[in-house]
Amino acid sequence: MPSLFSKALNGVSVKHCKNTASSAAVRMPVPDKVVIPMIQHMGAPCEPVVKVKDTVTVGQLLGDTDAFLSAPIHSSVSGTVTAIEDFITPGGDKCKSVVITTDKLQTPCPDLAPPVVNSREDLIKAVRACGLVGLGGAGFPTHIKLSPKNLDQVDTLVINGAECEPYITCDMRLMLERTASIVEGIKVVMKYLELGSCVIGIESNKPEAIAAMTEAVSGMENVRVLTMKALYPRGAEKVIIYEATGRVVEEGKLPADAGVIAMNVATISKLADYLQTGMPLVEKMLTVDGGSVAEPKNIIAPIGTSIRDMIEFCGGYKSEPKKLLMGGPMMGISVYSDDFPLLKNNNAILAFDEEQCRPVKETACIRCGRCLRACPFDLAPAAMDKAYHMGNVDKLRELKVNLCMECGCCSYVCPAHRELAMYNKLGKRLLREAK
Repeated sequence: MPSLFSKALNGVSVKHCKNTASSAAVRMPVPDKVVIPMIQHMGAPCEPVVKVKDTVTVGQLLGDTDAFLSAPIHSSVSGTVTAIEDFITPGGDKCKSVVITTDKLQTPCPDLAPPVVNSREDLIKAVRACGLVGLGGAGFPTHIKLSPKNLDQVDTLVINGAECEPYITCDMRLMLERTASIVEGIKVVMKYLELGSCVIGIESNKPEAIAAMTEAVSGMENVRVLTMKALYPRGAEKVIIYEATGRVVEEGKLPADAGVIAMNVATISKLADYLQTGMPLVEKMLTVDGGSVAEPKNIIAPIGTSIRDMIEFCGGYKSEPKKLLMGGPMMGISVYSDDFPLLKNNNAILAFDEEQCRPVKETACIRCGRCLRACPFDLAPAAMDKAYHMGNVDKLRELKVNLCMECGCCSYVCPAHRELAMYNKLGKRLLREAK
């Protein structure tokens, strides 16, 4: 049976392809239209609180819900609501979306004001009002993350600046361009959650970011920058927590169960900005790259902007894209149309040409063991592959398929080109259905 982190952390050496590392983020013009889905977070979808023909302003509330696991959604533009229609997210979830025709004025909502924060309760309330979610992963609502039931046992803040996926450089740019807001966000969270230490994890292939963050926190007690080996997937939550603290987040547990709050650099930066300005989460810095993109760059775009509009801002397509990804090539989600809008937790748009996504034929497992050696959690991907195809639910449970984070290391190293990470995902579905 696998034992989480029973030996030195595994992983794979991927091509970094950090083509936009030296490209400062550029704000794109306001598009003619945005489509803002009512689910951009882990948990329950929001319900629209506006109607067709309503005039809206930047930062105005568009959707909310009383559900525990959720986060409100705000308008990223000023303009007129022209439709409220069904929307299918890249992950297959169905929800409503608010379509806004923009007036290009970007008039801010008159009700916005910096929140007054004098206690942890004030902070949690402000974080929810911001609509803040994890901006480097699954979009877990941040106000819930900062409200663990065992807060008295949590003592460490881990800031994720690893950015281990190929191509993506927006977090590195953020550490260079918004260093002060990251530091201010760290101070606020440590103060109101009464955390004794903070570790900022950054991969070694980002020396400029390491230098900038090290200098920025040099006068802060119990805050340090950890330089990590550039080995994918160092940015995975459980992996960076182990690297930073030596603590293990067990299967089915949360970071708080290991005494840790983990946050992405973009999330902590936005928290600080919101406390200063009162403007909720309405835009995103992201990387646009890939062989089909004429001018790869880091951009700042309103949430709800279509992939087509963002790529057009980057010079358009220089060749027909064969695959569009929201996110990185290892864990990103493939989408079938460039009509899809930018979401809160999307940190990259990749448009790959034919050379970059040439299909390969899957063949039989040759039992080479490469997937075993690559898995960061010491799982047995080939065995889980076999158990899934046999429909053996008990074996999948024994092999701890639910511990798999679908990082794709196993698929990446497989000489038989087996889609092991995908089979693990399907294996999890089998377990859910069996319940």
